[in-house]
Order: sequence, then C-alpha cells, then structure tokens
Amino acid sequence: MIHGRDAEATEAVVAELCADGRDATAVLGDLTDPEQARRVCADASIEGPIDILVANAGPFTEHAFFEASDEDWGNAFEGNVLTAVRCIRHLAGPMRERGWGRIVTIGTRGVGAPLANMVEYSAAKAALANATGALAQELAGSGVTANTVSPGVMLTPGLRRMFLDRAHREGDAKSWEDLEPEVVATYAPNPVGRLGRPEDIADAVAYLVSSQASYVTGATLRVDGGITKTTNP
Repeated sequence: MIHGRDAEATEAVVAELCADGRDATAVLGDLTDPEQARRVCADASIEGPIDILVANAGPFTEHAFFEASDEDWGNAFEGNVLTAVRCIRHLAGPMRERGWGRIVTIGTRGVGAPLANMVEYSAAKAALANATGALAQELAGSGVTANTVSPGVMLTPGLRRMFLDRAHREGDAKSWEDLEPEVVATYAPNPVGRLGRPEDIADAVAYLVSSQASYVTGATLRVDGGITKTTNP
C-alpha cells in the first residue's frame, strides 16, 4: 500500500511494483491535514488490516538557528512528527488487538548529531525518535514493535544532479562514478567511503519489520556509513 500526495508519482511507484509481480495499491492524501490523514488510513485498511506502518514523511528546508521562523518550526513539526503520529493513532490500535504489528519511523542522522544548517528539521526528527521510543513502551507486551531508522547522506536523484551540475559549471565533466569519492570526502566523509543508497534504508526497514527483529523495539538504527561518529566524536 503506497501513500503519496502526488498522484502521478505515487502511481509510478505502484506500476513499478506491479511490473515486478507485486500487488500494490495507491492511497492519496496530505497527512498534514488531520481529516485527510484519517481518510488515508481508512482507505489503506479497506482491503484488509495494516500490519506494518513505515512513516516516511520528511519535508525539510535549510535554516540556521536564527534564520528559522515560527512558521518554519511549525511546518517542520507538522510535516515530520504529526504526520507519523496521526497514522500511528489510526493504525496501532488494530495492530495491538491482533497481537502483531511493526511500526518504523524514518529519522535522520541529525537525531543524534544536530545539523546546524537544518535546525528545525533535526529537532523535529529527534522529537519523532523520542516519541517512537515512548510508543514502544506504550505497546509493551502487545506483539507490536516500534523503531526508528535514521539515514545518513543518501544518494537521491536530486543530490546526484546537484553535484553533477555543480561540477559541469566548473568545467569538470567527470562521471558520477569518478565524482562520488570527491563528494564523500568534502560533503559527507564516512568510514564506508560512499553515499548511502535507498536500498540501504530499505534493507534496514525490511529487517525491523520481520519476525527476526521481534526482540528489537524502541531502538534508533543509524544507517549512515558511520558519519555520525566521525563528525561528532
């Protein structure tokens, strides 16, 4: 069950999954609106109960501390914390009644190492991780676990394009394979020596929602190539 706000983008993910032999359905709605969030969760449950929730909303903007306005702070908490809280409110109860469920919230490396240029985003994601830990205690003994996965610097299409465009403007026609080591060294130095891939996060989530992780709850799993430790001794 794939949720999104943009119908075209969401349906593209559904089509990709279906082409791979999966059974996928889209549910559309803006989770920053309480009523739309309720409807999204109701629509998602029409075909059967939801056993796994991955709360992946994560809007961010770059602000230093004294640049962020009250509105910026409010938007950060609305988009990163309340979107997850609303889905959990609607879906965790039925999980508990059935005696099994998995809830994974997506944080950021800024949860444990605040990012000075993303102050309100880092604070909001830290609040989400804290709330997820409290949720794990609330669900104690129910068969439902709650954990957070905190990504590091991920190689998204936008990030790749930003650095390639910058290199080309400077007259450097390197391929991404040649450019990535330089990006890692200057932008995201970490012991693994590369940027994260979406698959790295997907694998971590897949573990936490599996039966193999039944003894893991209230945890924040950093998937960041070790960057948090190297940049924050």
